[in-house]
Amino acid sequence: MRTRRGAAIAACLALSTGLAGVLTAPAVAHEGHEHPENPEFKALIFSETAGFVHDSVPEAKAMWDELAAAGGFEVVQATDSTLFTDEGLADFDVIVLAQASGDVWNPAEEKAFEKYVRGGGGVVAMHNPLDMEPGFPFYRALIGTEFTAHSAAGTPGEMTVVDREHPSTADLPERWERNEEWYGFTKSVRGDKHVLAQLDPTSVPTSTPGRMLDHPVTWCSDYEGGRTWVTSVGHAKSSYSEENVRKHALGGIRYAAGVEPGACGGTVWDNFDKVPLDTNTSAPWGIAVAGDGRVFFTELVRGQVRIYDPELKSTVTAATIPVYGGGEDGMLGLALDPQFEQNDWVYLYYSPQDGGSVNRLSRFTMEGNTMKLDSEVVMLEIPAGRDDKEIGHTGGTLRFDGQGNLWLSVGDDVVPFESSGYTPIDERPGRAHFDAQGTSANSNDLRGKLLRITPEPDGTYSVPEGNLFPEAEDTADKTRPEIYAMGFRNPFRFTVDVDGTVYLADYGPDAGSANPNRGPAGYVEWQSIKAPGNYGWPYCHANNIAYNDFDFVTSTSGAKFDCANPVNTSPNNTGLTELPPSVPAEVYYSYGASAEFPQLGSGAGAPMAGPVYHFDEALDSDRKWPEYFSGTPLFFEWGRNFIKEFPLAADGSLLAINPVLSSQQFLSPLDLQFGPDGALYLLEWGGGFGRDNPNSGLYRVDYAADGRAPTAQATADVTTGLAPLSVTFSSEGTVDRDGDELEFAWDFGDGSTSTEQNPTHVYTTNGNFEARLTVTEKTESAKTGTATVPIVVGNTSPVVTITAPPNGSFFRWNDVLPWKVEVTDAEDGQIDCKDVTVQPALGHDEHAHPTLPVNACEGEASTILDEGHLEADAFWVIDARYTDKGGAAGVQPITTSATNVYRPTRFQAHYWDEVKGVAVENNAAAELGQYVGDIQDDDWLRYEDMNFQGIDAVRYRVSAGPEGGGRIEMRLGSPTGQLVATTPVNSTGGWFTFKETDPTPITAPAGTHDVYLVFRSNPGVNWSMTLDVFEAVGSGVGVPPEGAPRQDTSTQGDWIGKYGTAGYAIPQIGTQLPQGVTVAPVTGTQAWTWEQSTTKRSALQVPPDGAARRASTWFGAGAAVDVTVPEGSAYDLSVYVNSHDTARTQDVQVLRADGSVLYPAFSVADNAAGVWLTYRIESSVRVKADKATGPNAVIGGIFLDVPDVEQPELAVTATVTAKCVAGRTTLTVRAVNGEDVPVDVVVETPHGRKTFAGVAPGKSAQQSFATRAASIPAGEVTVTATGDTGSGPITTQIVTGYEAVDCG
Repeated sequence: MRTRRGAAIAACLALSTGLAGVLTAPAVAHEGHEHPENPEFKALIFSETAGFVHDSVPEAKAMWDELAAAGGFEVVQATDSTLFTDEGLADFDVIVLAQASGDVWNPAEEKAFEKYVRGGGGVVAMHNPLDMEPGFPFYRALIGTEFTAHSAAGTPGEMTVVDREHPSTADLPERWERNEEWYGFTKSVRGDKHVLAQLDPTSVPTSTPGRMLDHPVTWCSDYEGGRTWVTSVGHAKSSYSEENVRKHALGGIRYAAGVEPGACGGTVWDNFDKVPLDTNTSAPWGIAVAGDGRVFFTELVRGQVRIYDPELKSTVTAATIPVYGGGEDGMLGLALDPQFEQNDWVYLYYSPQDGGSVNRLSRFTMEGNTMKLDSEVVMLEIPAGRDDKEIGHTGGTLRFDGQGNLWLSVGDDVVPFESSGYTPIDERPGRAHFDAQGTSANSNDLRGKLLRITPEPDGTYSVPEGNLFPEAEDTADKTRPEIYAMGFRNPFRFTVDVDGTVYLADYGPDAGSANPNRGPAGYVEWQSIKAPGNYGWPYCHANNIAYNDFDFVTSTSGAKFDCANPVNTSPNNTGLTELPPSVPAEVYYSYGASAEFPQLGSGAGAPMAGPVYHFDEALDSDRKWPEYFSGTPLFFEWGRNFIKEFPLAADGSLLAINPVLSSQQFLSPLDLQFGPDGALYLLEWGGGFGRDNPNSGLYRVDYAADGRAPTAQATADVTTGLAPLSVTFSSEGTVDRDGDELEFAWDFGDGSTSTEQNPTHVYTTNGNFEARLTVTEKTESAKTGTATVPIVVGNTSPVVTITAPPNGSFFRWNDVLPWKVEVTDAEDGQIDCKDVTVQPALGHDEHAHPTLPVNACEGEASTILDEGHLEADAFWVIDARYTDKGGAAGVQPITTSATNVYRPTRFQAHYWDEVKGVAVENNAAAELGQYVGDIQDDDWLRYEDMNFQGIDAVRYRVSAGPEGGGRIEMRLGSPTGQLVATTPVNSTGGWFTFKETDPTPITAPAGTHDVYLVFRSNPGVNWSMTLDVFEAVGSGVGVPPEGAPRQDTSTQGDWIGKYGTAGYAIPQIGTQLPQGVTVAPVTGTQAWTWEQSTTKRSALQVPPDGAARRASTWFGAGAAVDVTVPEGSAYDLSVYVNSHDTARTQDVQVLRADGSVLYPAFSVADNAAGVWLTYRIESSVRVKADKATGPNAVIGGIFLDVPDVEQPELAVTATVTAKCVAGRTTLTVRAVNGEDVPVDVVVETPHGRKTFAGVAPGKSAQQSFATRAASIPAGEVTVTATGDTGSGPITTQIVTGYEAVDCG
């Protein structure tokens, strides 16, 4: 078809371009124009202008005349709208709007135009008509978007042709460079129309008016019965003589006239249908689709292989294998043998629970829907660390290629948390698990690699030719032949195309920004691998940005690594020293918006390389995706929740990046595969940060241009319990998006059925049941949708509750979170805590990194934050789960889980969960470069689940110009909910002069709540403030680790009255120290004063009056200060950390005079706000601060207080009795010596005093005091005991009371 079309268009263009030179005047309707004797179609060329008139109107009209003359179709030129009647338009196959503009049609003409289109007429619109008829809804919907702005005329740019099959684009260059007045729109038409060609947003400056990241230029649509072809090409006169413009226009009019077919549904998202297959999944991980339509998938935590069987329309469990669940380990990838229909072989990559520190690749044999566990043949085992700090970096995808080779991706198995977010190359002894040079860069290790092997029938494997390190060439035993590609960090998802090209996504490190002395910011990558190679990690990343060699012993940086000639000299390397050159990534991006690939947005980077679709015209399937996607790899993002298409040029290079199904919600998509039916199969991890999210699921995405199937939703009020069990089912949420009427049919799994929408059913016997709802549309196609609910009768779900800390609580980084879990189960009775699994995790942005699982009901989680996550939305997660022992007679066990999320006390305000108004804006003065701006009255931010246990107040970092000002209201539950704090915000002196507010006490009730920050502007104020930081003031629910200092972030620089009452030493300002105490910076530590007087609260107040403030520090890469105190003295030593000029993170430790550690390193990030660290010392020490982030380490001052020392007490007790004797009152006092040494006792009463010397151990001293009064009021006696227990004299005073006595 393309050959015929290309020849026809080429012949037509040859004639039309020849005519262009002889035309001397604009054409009019029919004048001077000879119509073909038998025209192929008839077109109305309409060019009336009622708005802006382009000077290219004559050239546009002439082009259509010339194309018609050469192409055998007839045109009628019209410059007014009188032809727009039912009769006037009846003879035309297509209307061409040739630079028409403005509001040209009256209501009757609009009605005729609409009727014409609905009757099957075609429409072509070029350039200016995209903005015409602003008040005609039908026409505006035909165009599909609204014009907003355009670039300057003649702006150079590159059009990308993304549909190579449509007649208007089939013969255009893939990359079409041209000068144009590029139109911008309110939205992209992708999703509503089919995009044919687009503007590459990176080909024009970012400041170009109208520039869009998804910027369609030409599109088509089967609109309301007609055919439309729309392009913004055609501003300049010269456009209409360009050969490619004429090809484009000619193909467009032939399609719109209905004489040339063109598929225009590929990017119309309503043509696709996301069909739930199983929404009762638990941590789904990997997927494979069999030729018979069965969908195999793994479940990470439960160690299960499950099968969705389309014949049963339900999911069965094929196997359960005990797995180790630390980090990202568990039941990982799976693949079906290419001859699966004959041999029933399935390959699994998993983490055996009792198999040692390895991950295992094994082959199993299926028998129907059951995996025969005794058929396991272990093919390959790969080392996998089991470390308390591990997060996995497991990889684990399995794929077969067309030659029968099995591919496996393996992560670097390295702890990333102690390399500041840069390259982990720690060569210190005992730190091999922190050195990727021993794995990814080690040619003799299978970790951090892409492996390619050929499975053999006996369960072994051979190595195909063409891998990176041929075995025959390895005479020194320095390589592994299985390696196809090396130098990966965590190549989590990949696919192998039919031509052998591998598309692979690799996760990157977590550095939020580049450091010239360490290396690049953390990038993630997408690779197109056509040959064996080294892909750089841990020496080079992204487009071959080199890391610095870094000495972890001395914390010093060396030279950049040579990406062209990487050399591995690590003591942990057992392979080659000289490695192949690093291959740069084709696509790479970091947390922020990418200059190179802006279409990928910003946020957490969690890349997934998806499958390549191949259209099969012969396939009889009503689900298969359209030809538009054929040959195009999909790319999806687990963290950013999207799917994109990566169209490729003929040479295999990346052509464009476009959204796919952007109208659909994807909750952390985890694996995609196209099935034999041409549909896309999808696993979603679900929302949340636990390992068993309730909204995970298995879905099928169909192309359903002829109508979508209904979507069934089924729930039950109870799903477990003992017989008889009454269950009320609900179909609420069931929809048919085409609006068709539905029939409902329930099958309860025990032989009973119902046609009610919301039936109640009683299960009378124990067993495992699956209730299935089938909804059928009442149409000729009778499409159906199903949903299932598992019902377990004879067993009750356990209840898992994380009782401490409460969900949503606050903690301070480095604190320990003491957690407690309670589990109850009706059948199991007393719970053995060894069966409870708790997994703390470091969360950031959209995902969490689990640590080692713990089997206990109580424990602690250390909230360590490394430099790589300092600029991330970081938090802590505790996940707990329990699997009961099942019910009687084979009733299945039930697993229940609970997940709590905890927030740091200080975080960026733009880490909200929901928002009204406002915007995230950039400025270097903000703490991490971004802040909440554009704040107007009644705007608000919502933060989900906050619990204020241990929090006393709230503080914000804000700015406001002289014309700004207002207040921040903290409310619970809604923007109008309970008010718990109001913080005034006044002008800070400028919009980028950020200051901390005074702490505002919180009066929040107990419990966990959604919190709203509601902004109120002062009267007459438009933009009231900006908000940078949200800080909860208080200790929260964490406790400092053993040996940690007391930490105070609320006092800041206001030390007078709280710190320094006994003395201080402030750099370059002065000292006031107790006698015998000295404070001196160590050689190499410098002093600096930034400001002699400042209003910043984080700067220190200075005596005598405390009104002035001073900002100064001792500083250096490692700042150190010696503090000498007299022997036997004790002080509370307070170190002030105040970076003042920029945010820093540093490790502060206190050493004894002999250099041994008194208090271990404590990581503190003061965020330019000021932090106090207080230690108890009883001898001379050195305070040492080492830089973690920022330009250097700083110490803002040393302060000494006399400690509140708890004095020892003697074990002496005292009692007093008041009674009547002969009508008079008497007091009797008795003191008992419980010490092992004699004590002296003095008894004092209002009625006398008595001294006892040397009261023996275990003896008592007693004295009665006659008052000679008939009554006495209530009073007190004092007993003072003095003794020496061996460490010097101790005096203990006891005051005890007596009741009033009346002897009258």
